[in-house]
Amino acid sequence: MAWSTTLLHLHFKFPPVSFHQLPHSLPKKSLIFLNPNPIIANSKPAKMQFLHRPNAFPGHGAVSRAMDIIQSSPPTWLSAFLSNLVIFVVGTPLLVAGLSLSGICAAFLLGTLTWRAFGSSGFLLVASYFVIGTAVTKVKMAQKEAQGVAEKRKGRRGPGSVIGSSAAGCVCAFLTIYGVGGEAFIRLWRLGFVASFCTKLSDTVSSEIGKAYGKTTYLVTNFKIVPRGTEGAVSVEGTFAGLLASILLAFIGCLLGEINVPEVVICVVASQIANLGESIIGAEFQGKEGFRWLNNDAVNVINISIGSILAVLIQQILQNWCM
Repeated sequence: MAWSTTLLHLHFKFPPVSFHQLPHSLPKKSLIFLNPNPIIANSKPAKMQFLHRPNAFPGHGAVSRAMDIIQSSPPTWLSAFLSNLVIFVVGTPLLVAGLSLSGICAAFLLGTLTWRAFGSSGFLLVASYFVIGTAVTKVKMAQKEAQGVAEKRKGRRGPGSVIGSSAAGCVCAFLTIYGVGGEAFIRLWRLGFVASFCTKLSDTVSSEIGKAYGKTTYLVTNFKIVPRGTEGAVSVEGTFAGLLASILLAFIGCLLGEINVPEVVICVVASQIANLGESIIGAEFQGKEGFRWLNNDAVNVINISIGSILAVLIQQILQNWCM
C-alpha cells in the first residue's frame, strides 16, 4: 500500500503530458525523454561545416602565399612579376588605350624591372607618367590627324616608343638592383630614374599641347616660324605645358618618397635643358642626310639620357660645393 500511495501522489503532482502539447518541431521519440540533459547535435551537414571553416575554400592557400610574396620587402623578382601581373590585368582597358599589344608586353617588362628596383613607389611614378602622357596625346586627336601631326595608331605606342622612353630609367634601375657604386650611389640612381621620366613627360606634353594649342611655332635654332609638328619646333604654349608637366611628375616623385624637395628642382632644371637639347638635335640632324637612323625613338633615348645624366651631375656638383 505504501508504494501505491506514493505512485498516486506522484500522479497528481506531475500529471502526464500529452504529445500534442509539445512543440511541433520536437519529435515524439526525441532523446529529451531519455536524457534530462541532452546534447543536441549540430544540424549542419558535414559539407557545410567544412565550407564555414576559415581558410577552407579551394585555392585560399595559394592566394595567401601570393599575397605574402607581393608584399615582400625588399621587392624580389617574383613579387615584382606577380604585382605587375595583377595590375596589368586590372588596368587592361587603360593599357589598350595607350599601347599596342607589343607595347603592353614591353611595358610589362618595364613595370617588373621598376618594381624590383624601386618597389611600388617607383612603379606608381611610371604609371603616373603613362597616364598623363596618354591623356595629352589624345587631346584634339581629330584636329591633329587632319593636320597630319598626330601620333600613329591613334597615339597607341609600340615597343620602340616604350623602350625609347624608358631606356635611361631602366639603366638606373639595373644599377640600383645590383648596387653599383655602393650605398652612396643608390640615391643618385634613384634621382636619375625620376629625372629621366620627368624629361620624357615634359617632352611629350610640350609636343602634344603645342600641336593642339600652339598659335605660333618657332624653329629652336633660328626662331623662324614653321608649321606645327616640324622637328625641333617649339611654341610658347607647349613649352609652358611641358614645364608644368615636369614639375608635376617631380612633385609626385617627392610625395612617393623617391626624391626630396631640392631634387625636385634638379629634376625640373635637368628636364628643361635636355628638352632644349632634344629640340636642337631634331632641328639640325633628325631626318637629314647621314642621320636617317635618328628617328623619334633614338632621339627619345638621347633626350632622357641627357636629362638623367644632367640630374646626377648637378647633384654631385652641389654636394661637392656644399662640402
